[in-house]
Formats: sequence, structure tokens, C-alpha cells
Amino acid sequence: MNYNGYFMSMLGGPLVFSLVRWLGIFALPWLTACSGEVLNSPYPAAGKVQNVAYSSFNLRPKTLDPARSYSANEIVFTGQIYEPPLQYHYLLRPYSLEPLTAQAMPQVTYVDAAGNPLPPEAPFREVAYSVYEIQIQPGIHYQPHPAFAKDETGRFLYHELSPGGLAGIYKLSDFPHRDSRELVAADYVYQIKRLASPWVHSPILGLMSRYIVGMKTYTQTLVAAQGKDEGNYLDLRAYPLRGAEVVDRYTYRLTIEGKYPQLRYWLAMPFFAPVPWEADRFYAQSGMAERNLNLDWYPVGTGPYMLTENDPNRRMVLERNPNFHGETYPAQGMPGDKAAGLLVDGGESLPFIDRVVFSLEKESIPYWNKFLQGYYDTSAVTSDSFDQALRIAGGGEELTLTEEMKTKGIKLVTAIGTSISYLGFNMLDPIVGGDSERARKLRQAISIAIDYEEFISIFANSQGIAAQGPLPPGIFGHQSGKEGINPHVYNWKNGQPRRKSLQTARRLLIEAGYPNGRDAESGKPLLLYFDTTGKGPDSASLVSWMRKQFQKLNIQLVVRETDYNRFQDKMRQGNAQIFQWGWTADYPDPENFLFLLYGPEGKVRHGGENAANYSNPEFNRLFQEMKSMENGPERLTKIWKMVAIVRRDAPWVWGFHPKEVSLLHAWNFNVQPNLMANNTLKYRRIDPQLRARLRKEWNRPLLWPLGALLAVLVLGAAPAVVTYWRKEYRSGWAAVPGEGRGSQRKVSG
Repeated sequence: MNYNGYFMSMLGGPLVFSLVRWLGIFALPWLTACSGEVLNSPYPAAGKVQNVAYSSFNLRPKTLDPARSYSANEIVFTGQIYEPPLQYHYLLRPYSLEPLTAQAMPQVTYVDAAGNPLPPEAPFREVAYSVYEIQIQPGIHYQPHPAFAKDETGRFLYHELSPGGLAGIYKLSDFPHRDSRELVAADYVYQIKRLASPWVHSPILGLMSRYIVGMKTYTQTLVAAQGKDEGNYLDLRAYPLRGAEVVDRYTYRLTIEGKYPQLRYWLAMPFFAPVPWEADRFYAQSGMAERNLNLDWYPVGTGPYMLTENDPNRRMVLERNPNFHGETYPAQGMPGDKAAGLLVDGGESLPFIDRVVFSLEKESIPYWNKFLQGYYDTSAVTSDSFDQALRIAGGGEELTLTEEMKTKGIKLVTAIGTSISYLGFNMLDPIVGGDSERARKLRQAISIAIDYEEFISIFANSQGIAAQGPLPPGIFGHQSGKEGINPHVYNWKNGQPRRKSLQTARRLLIEAGYPNGRDAESGKPLLLYFDTTGKGPDSASLVSWMRKQFQKLNIQLVVRETDYNRFQDKMRQGNAQIFQWGWTADYPDPENFLFLLYGPEGKVRHGGENAANYSNPEFNRLFQEMKSMENGPERLTKIWKMVAIVRRDAPWVWGFHPKEVSLLHAWNFNVQPNLMANNTLKYRRIDPQLRARLRKEWNRPLLWPLGALLAVLVLGAAPAVVTYWRKEYRSGWAAVPGEGRGSQRKVSG
């Protein structure tokens, strides 16, 4: 008797086979859970305890070329890869510069038109040129890259690729060989020349042409040179630029028209980071651009990280640069930094994190849910997540975490942004503009009536502070406390600025000749016009709120909505009367805000950034003197005089400074908002073991529903299984042909 075939026939039945299969499927979660795996992790299990940070991006970078990149979503990457000569101190405030690759802060000498040296305190009108000499540290090397690879004879392997040389090459890692070399001063000069290249299209070329000697004509020099060269690559080393010269292997010199101390802030931006000529030559070859093999996709730097994966439709990865020259965490900070744990790692080698994975997240809700599950290390607070994350306390002026966030150990980090959002008056307008006492008091009355504290609470989720003038906190010249309030709009009461009463505003309106919102001479209602680009429900709410602010003074506000292009035309032509505008600092100098009110920067007459077209002779004179001065008591005095002038003239309703709000999981350390620095990733530290433990706690699989379903399946299938077995048992015995009627034996399956 073949019993093996018998049992196989029973177990091979379709019903039993299906039952076994489903038992395996439902048992898998239990087996996985018992092994300690997290079922819903979007990352490979092997990475759960690695020194890897997890972040996201929602917009693919357009370019990572340091000469072209000028967007916030791009500098997240370029700031970690490229190293300009200077950087911002991570902890000190106000924001201060320090050497990065430079050996020391640049030495600056001033000379007159004849080339004679001038003392540092020389008036700016006497200074024809400022000469910056920058020495970089020896021993700094670039990240490994194919552009540096050579054969045993010293010949570059990939600088003269044949038409078929790129066969099978689709990304940078497909090149089998890579190498490095030392950073030299010529690399910085090469990048400055690239700013003028007509094929690069740098967004700061116009500005730098006003200052770097010879930059205005250098573009034409390169165009003419390219016309004589039939190749794709123009070696900029062969074309000198007077304003950017190599002194020796580790020293270069910048020559600037006049006095422009703000140049030092530009020297902390990727625009002035080095680019090796080898990379430029490598990427210029035919066929490279078609494969996205260029500086837009694959940067080449000396920084702590290098880009090893660039799939902007899925994820981007930064990894520790094995050739990084080394740097240490700052040992000095501000009062309170030690108690906050920000100095624990003082003197330790940077960077702390080995790898950073940026995943594409186009929607805020999925990102927020993954943050709560521990799959992202930090998170901003959007309107979708605000109520779940934060509570408003202290009379609407203080943000605190909800109990849910506190239970998870999440930390709240806030900082006032180096930016301002304001309501502007067109100073060329015959009603709200001009320097007459009538117009000035009208503007002051409106400034009191528009309650920006309420605006911040309603439209900014209390994430901001009302501005007292043009300078945000953290900028040299900003004053806080009683001395820093705008006395034309606020009083100081109980240790806080308090907006003046509507009675004060109405009295100013009467003095301006508009009692109860009517012209005292004609008796006609005062109509003012607010130009805006907004559309949709949010805009409707803002417009309704703005009308109510003017109605407090019985002023009728007519809203003129238009598209952005038309609005820009109206601003350039001076046809807008009242408008909403804003500015974010490029660098932390008061000049970067006060120039927005400088007469020669007027938008209508000069095409500048002074959108209000404000011009005050005394303010203009002080600005000319202040902008070329070094920070110090004399400069501070001039700044305060200028701020006092514009507070009185009220060309803006000063609006508010937005507040940056971030949430951090408990495994993050050394996180201090620095809104000027763009290379702060190297200072961050994480505890991957703590993260792995908390992820496991927060993502325990809910298994009892599966168990209940499994039990139902087993109980429901049992009668069918028994019936099937009985049927198979009966039919498995049959008469054996050729034997007696009573003879039977089991037939093999």
C-alpha cells in the first residue's frame, strides 16, 4: 500500500492548500514583530541604528552650480558641499563672520585713485579701491571625483572622451576611477570668473559688476574668446580679471570699486566657493549635459558632505566626504547656550552625522504623519499640523507644545526671521505720499489703526512679532525693549509695547484734515486704494480684515486685485497707492534693510528695491555714510538716527517679522536656528539608538484584529476540511479489477 501517495492526496487538496497559505500570510506579522522589525518603515531595516539623518524636500533643485544657485531649496545641498572662505559662527548673535577655509579674516587696504594707501578710517569718498587679500589653509582636498582621475603617466583619464566614451555612463558613479587634489587659491579666482561667464548666467553678475574691478567688461572678453575657440570648453585661467588675481598658491586678491564692506558677507555664500577647472573641463565635454552630468546635478566641493545620489523624483543623499579637512564644534556661545546643552560637544570633530537621506514629499500631511512616527528627524509647522502641534498662550504671544508633542519628547525651537513683511505707501501718491505734515499724520494714524498683533494671530498662527522699524532682531542696530519701540505707534506699558489707542489715531486723522474719515474742505469720504495680487478664500479673508482696519477710522478702502505681472507693472510705474511687500535679508547687515528706503533705490525713478519710492535728504545722507562703515558706536548712532527718521515719516506700516518654528525629536542635538548660515548640517548630532527604540514603541503593529480574523477563518474552514477529508477517505478505496467481488485495496494517489 502506497501510504505516501495517500497522505499527499489529502494535503494537496485545494481547500487545505489555500488554508495553509493564508495561515502563513497571517502568521508573518507575528513572526516579524517577534523579530523586532518595524512593519511600516519606509527605510531599509539595516538603517535603523545607523548614524543617518532623515529629511525631505518638496521641490527638485533646479541647479546645484554655486555660480547659479540662489534658491532656498538648493542651498540645503550646496551649503554642505561647497566651502567659501568665510562662514557665520554657529552660536554667536548678532550674526558674526569667521574664517572657514581662510586662515584668517581678509586683510583690507584702501587706496585712492592714484594707488596711494589710505588709513582704515578714510572717508568713503576718498576711497577709489578696496583691496581684499585672502589666504586659504593648506592641506584642504576636494571630494573624490572622476574629473581628477589620472593614469600612471599623469594624464587625465576622462578629459578627452571619445564619442563612444560615455557608453554605459548614466550617472557619476558609473565612472570606475576617481581621485582628488589640494584646494588652491586659483580655484576661488576661477569661480569668480565663472560669475561673469555668459553661459553660466549668474544671478549676482549685475551686482558684482558694480564692485569687482573689470567684471563689467569681462563677459565681453569671454564672448570674444569663445568665438575664436571651436571647442566646448573655454579655460578661464587664460583670461585675467583685474579684480580677482592669484597672488601665490594659497593667496588671492579681490579689488573692489570704492568701499563696500558688505563684500565680506558675500564671501560666506556659495557664489564665492571654489570650483576646480578640472570639473569645468570634465563636464564641458560633448554628451555630458544630455546625461545630466554637470554642476547642476553633481557638485564638486571640499565641504563635509558630498552628493552621492541625485534622483530628484525620489530621493537625494549626502554622505560624509572622506577627504574633509576637519573642523571642530564651537566651544563659545551665547549666555544660556551651555544650560541648553549647546556646548556639550565643544571641540569635537565635525561632522557628527555620516549620511543624510532626503526623500521627496510633495504633500504636507504624509510628511507630518511620518514625522510623528519617527521617520523624519525634524519638521516645520504648517497650517495642517498647527493645532495638533502647538498651543497659543500668554495672551496670544507665546507658542507652546501640545501634550501629545510633549509626551513624545518633541522639542520646540523658534527664531525670529531676518525678514520683514510690511504695508507700504507710495510716497509719490498725492494723498498718502509726500513729506507734508498732512500726509505724514495720515500715515501715522493708519499705522496705529492697523493692528498687526491681531494680523499675526489670525493669519500667521502667532508665528511672528510686530515690527518697530525696518531692522529685525539679530541685525546690527536693532534695539529691543523700551528703547526699541516706535514711539509714534506704541507706548511702553508694564514692560511691553502697547499699540496707541484709536483715539490717538483719530486725533491724528483730524490734524491731517480728515475728521471722521472725510475731507475737511470738501466733505467727501476719504477713499484709499489697496493693490494686491491675492485671490481665493485666504485672500478674501485678508482683504476683509484689511477693510475693517481702515473702517476704524471711517476710511473707505477700495481693493484692486490683479495678477502678479500687472501688479509688478503698477509698482514700476508708481500707479499703486497702498501695497503689501516684504524682504528677506541676503546678509545680516543693516544696509541690506535700510537701502529699501534709500532715495536713489526708488523703484519708479531708478528701478531699485525702494518700493515705497521714499526719499528723505537727511536719511539719504546718513545712509551714504553708514553703508561704508564698519560696525561700531559711530555706525550705530547713524543707524538709530535713520530709524528715527523713517519711524516719524512712516513710509511703511512696519508690519511684522515672521517667526521660524521647528519641531525636533528627542534624538536631535546641537540644533540652534541660524538664519544666515547655510552650512549648519555639520553641527547636528543624533542618537540613532534612541531613535530606533522610540520608532519601535511608536509603530507597534496592532495584531489582535489579524488574530481575530485568523480564528474566524480557522473555525469557518474546519467543517469544510472535515467534510473534504471524509470524502477523500471514502473515495480513496476502490475495487481491484480481476479480483474477487469482495477484494479491495487502496489506490495510490
